[in-house]
Amino acid sequence: MDALSPEAMLTFYRRLYPFKSVYDWLNHDSMPTRLWTHREFAFTLAGDVYVRYKSYNSADELKADVCRLNPSRFEIGPVYSGRPRDKKTLRKMTPLQRELVFDIDMTDYDEIRTCCSDANICRKCWKWIAAAVQVLDEAIRDQYGYEQLLWVYSGRRGIHLWISDPEALELTDQQRKSIVGWMAAVSAVKEGTKRPNLRTANKGLPPSLIAARETLLPYFSDMILEEQNCFGSEKGYERLLDFLPDNKTVDALRSKWSADPSRDSSSKWSDLKAQIRTNDKASPVRAQLMAAMEDIILYYTYPRIDAEVSKHRNHLLKAPFCVHPKTGRVCVPVDPQAIDKFDPQKVPTIGQLLGELDQLIPVDGQENQPGTILLFGRYTIRFYDCLPMETYHQL
Repeated sequence: MDALSPEAMLTFYRRLYPFKSVYDWLNHDSMPTRLWTHREFAFTLAGDVYVRYKSYNSADELKADVCRLNPSRFEIGPVYSGRPRDKKTLRKMTPLQRELVFDIDMTDYDEIRTCCSDANICRKCWKWIAAAVQVLDEAIRDQYGYEQLLWVYSGRRGIHLWISDPEALELTDQQRKSIVGWMAAVSAVKEGTKRPNLRTANKGLPPSLIAARETLLPYFSDMILEEQNCFGSEKGYERLLDFLPDNKTVDALRSKWSADPSRDSSSKWSDLKAQIRTNDKASPVRAQLMAAMEDIILYYTYPRIDAEVSKHRNHLLKAPFCVHPKTGRVCVPVDPQAIDKFDPQKVPTIGQLLGELDQLIPVDGQENQPGTILLFGRYTIRFYDCLPMETYHQL
């Protein structure tokens, strides 16, 4: 059986997908509340048919409809003022509540990563995602006090964050926009722009960047300078020189690096430090160059957030435990405390999971029960060694 065939997907939904656990996570109660009954679900069906404004009274009702429609994936939306399935009969339907969500995708790092591009991903470039998780998880807990954070691997090249605290659910679109504006301090340089503007009007770093700086320093040394060698090529070091505000320094470094094309990024970073030290300690040029070094570190390592995903309550996001339609990998929860050990290439596919189920042959006349959450946990907990049972218990 083809691992991504309709038959395989139906088997996955019937026997493995944890509908009851997702219900408990979204509903915040054992009995159905508006957080569930007024919640929108959307499905992607065969032929790229997209069905929106589905809603349900129970987890069993959702499971029955998913098994009937057999989507390639489904998404979770906001809680509306009315039941989404009654949309055609309602005069008005307004999104009222929604988890605060963040989306980080590796394609936003394509201009700086050297190991992969587009949809491809490896352990080396996954470190950008690991850095983003560490920075955002700490910042959101410390600066906003949120506690119910669920990190979910997207199944291919990124990660999603769902924040389920009651206060987060109530945020307006404007409040969400303010939060993401605070957190999304770095984005790719627009074409025609020399350098990004990371600083406030008084030339200081915003607090969100100051807090992240120490966390990101080891990533810059190990990932940017060593593994990715981001400044090894002429294009790479020219991008670095664009950050420097002093023409004398730029000319000296460009002359040295163009004369030695094989010079690696670590050596070039040392060259920059040495060139800065040629300026008097009290000189404005030295201060500007030191600030530029900070900007370079942050620009190459700080999380690149897809702001549009976070700003609006009516945005839909792929449900946890769905199967990615391109890779066949399951969108599993990830432990932020062990994110450095996570390997996206080791996340099992639907084919591997169904293969395990096929091996569960009844012994001594006793039938196995592969559809239980216990079995799903037993087999999917091996997705990754660092994934704790507490992550599933949170669901």
